[in-house]
Amino acid sequence: MKRIIDGKALVYCQGAFNTPNGKTAHGLVRFTERYEILGVLDSNYAGQDAGHVLDGRPNGIPIFRDLQEAIANLDVTPEYLVVGLAPDGGRLPVEAKGSIKLALEQGMNVDSGLHDFLTNDAELVALAKEKNVTIRDIRKTPDRDKLHFFTGDIEKVDCLKLAILGTDSALGKRTTAWILVHALREAGKKAEMIGTGQTAWMQGAKYSMVMDSCVNDFVSGEIEHAVVSAWKNEHPDVIVIEGQGSLMNPAYPGGFEILAAGRPDYVILQHAPKRLEYDGFPGYRLHSLEEQINAIQVISGREVIAITVNHEGMEKNEIPEVCKRITLETKLPAFDVLEYGAKELVDLVRGKLQ
Repeated sequence: MKRIIDGKALVYCQGAFNTPNGKTAHGLVRFTERYEILGVLDSNYAGQDAGHVLDGRPNGIPIFRDLQEAIANLDVTPEYLVVGLAPDGGRLPVEAKGSIKLALEQGMNVDSGLHDFLTNDAELVALAKEKNVTIRDIRKTPDRDKLHFFTGDIEKVDCLKLAILGTDSALGKRTTAWILVHALREAGKKAEMIGTGQTAWMQGAKYSMVMDSCVNDFVSGEIEHAVVSAWKNEHPDVIVIEGQGSLMNPAYPGGFEILAAGRPDYVILQHAPKRLEYDGFPGYRLHSLEEQINAIQVISGREVIAITVNHEGMEKNEIPEVCKRITLETKLPAFDVLEYGAKELVDLVRGKLQ
């Protein structure tokens, strides 16, 4: 039985569900141990099943027009409203504040992973205090005396370390990482996920940090601390590190720190074959798989062992042929783990454990 860390939740995703700007909501709909998801708020898909909209597989999570409709139709009272938006720059849309105020007035806690901190809004803070509920800004950096500097202790970690990097941002790296972790566990291996963004924390990743809001001097140390803590406390066979951004996206070059500080043994590279330009930056050509694989290997000396495919913009019958073409191009196996599962990828990883 899946553990629930915090409680029952609704996910606010107005206007963004089933788009790149809704990736936090997508992660929570697919999997979370932190909340029991009661529904998603997005009038564009009201009345539909969230799993069916997202992946073509119903999961029993309804989509409501707004918070009022959700409360009126649910048999239980949600304990949390989670902001499931992930727009460029992490800014809170103006219209979202009304739903957040209403949630607080209804006695709901509010969790947000945006860069616009709700705890800086005096009106919302006063309302939360009046209603005796909490507001958590997941991206708010801890005080510096609680952050860690790189020590080199990562070299003591003697289990297999894999990094799920990507050729772009908003590509499904975190989803692939979770699918691989769960598949490894089902195959009898102890696997731990290292979360590097706010959504992984919201999904219940025990060992995580929020890379894109961490003070730069401590990014490497926080990545190292998460990996070393997971190794010391859990004694896993495999540690899977969630990638952030990519090496070459001009706004989100987060892969460098993960390679340098996480020091993976191997890299699995997530790629969307139909994507031609970097996410959010028209005119910035997406570098080819060959260029990106070469960059990873030059920077880190680590081998890319597989390509995992994001099938956005593709029909289901296209996926096998696209994977074959990638293998011919790169001489690497290519898998769509979201569509077909991770058994073949697990078999590949298990071969690296021997």
